[in-house]
Amino acid sequence: MDLGIAGRNAIVCASSRGLGRACATALARAGARVAINSRDAALLAKVRGEIAAATGAEVVAVAGDMSTEEGRAALLGAFDRVDILVNNNGGPPPRDWRKVDRDAAIAGLEANMLAPLALIQAVIDPMVERRFGRIVNITSGSVKAPLAGLELSSGARAGLTGFVAGIARSVAYANVTINNLLPGAFDTDRIHALNASLAKQSGEDVETVRARREQAIPARRFGDPAEFGAACAFLCSAQAGYITGQSLLIDGGAFPGIL
Repeated sequence: MDLGIAGRNAIVCASSRGLGRACATALARAGARVAINSRDAALLAKVRGEIAAATGAEVVAVAGDMSTEEGRAALLGAFDRVDILVNNNGGPPPRDWRKVDRDAAIAGLEANMLAPLALIQAVIDPMVERRFGRIVNITSGSVKAPLAGLELSSGARAGLTGFVAGIARSVAYANVTINNLLPGAFDTDRIHALNASLAKQSGEDVETVRARREQAIPARRFGDPAEFGAACAFLCSAQAGYITGQSLLIDGGAFPGIL
C-alpha cells in the first residue's frame, strides 16, 4: 500500500538500533527522507548507510543526545521542515523505586517526557500551518500494565501520554495527529540483555529463560521489530489522518484487559 508520505521529512529519535531503527527503515521504505539519531556517531554512520542501501531513500545521520537542547536543535535542523516526528528514547534501568533519588527521577523525566514534549513544541505549529503532521511517541506496554522495577519509566511515559492527549485533539482539524505506540516484548538488544540478566539471577541458561518468556505471551513469540516499524509507518501515513490521541498496544496479546 502506498502510504502517501513519499518526499515527506521524518525525524526518528534513538534510531540506530531496535524499534527506533525499525521505524526509520519503514518510513524510508515508504519514500520519506529520514533523519536518524543516536549518541554513538560511529554506529549511526554505519546504520545510515545500511538503511539507505536497503531502501534507496535519503537518510541523514544526526549524532546527539535528545535530552539536551543542543541534541534536539541538531536533529530539528536536519531538514527545512519536519512532517513526521517519531519520539523514542531508552528507558531508565530497572531499580527499586525506593532507591530512585531526585537526580535519577529528573533524568528519567527528561528523557521520557520532557525531551519528547520539547520536540513536539518545536514542530507542531508549522505542521498545523502546512495542514499535515504526524507525531508518534514510542512509550511502553508498562504504561497500561506497570512492571516492578520500571516505575520511573512507566511514570514518565504515562505522563507524556496524558500530556499529549489534549494536544492531539486540539490540532486534529489541521490534519496533524499525535499517537502513542506501546511495545511489549520485542526481539531487540534490550530483550537480550534482560534475558541474560534473568538467566544470571536464576542460574538457568539464556535459551531457557527466553523460551519461558515467549510461552507466557499468547502469540508464543517475541515481536519482530519490523512489525513495529510497519505499524509506526502506517500511523504516519496520509491514510491515518482520522486516528489521533490513541495508544496502540503491540504486545502479542500479553496484556489481559479489554481496553
